[in-house]
Amino acid sequence: MPHYYGAKAALSNASVSLAKELSHTGITVNTVSPGLIHTPEVERAYQARAQQKGWPTDWDVLQDKIVESDFPNPCGRLATRQEVADLVVFLASPRAGFINGQNIRVDGGAVRYV
Repeated sequence: MPHYYGAKAALSNASVSLAKELSHTGITVNTVSPGLIHTPEVERAYQARAQQKGWPTDWDVLQDKIVESDFPNPCGRLATRQEVADLVVFLASPRAGFINGQNIRVDGGAVRYV
């Protein structure tokens, strides 16, 4: 999906530029890049795919298959919506006031570079 990854790179670069533009204002700018998130839509889509491939459709078993085949990561599962939301709430809080111009991945360690 080169178009998606190109847009994500542009968004991260724009965030860094905006963070610099807003220097000394107290406003921080960061990008959150989640990996695959367990949502009802994702679950339904994978269950439909599982039926076509003859995989089990039980979510706990299916999630292991998804991690094995589509989204390998050291955590061995998909992110929850709450985990991503918790990060965003933290970044919007005063406690994250020194985190600026960053792209923060929430991918369970799936990306293999720093």
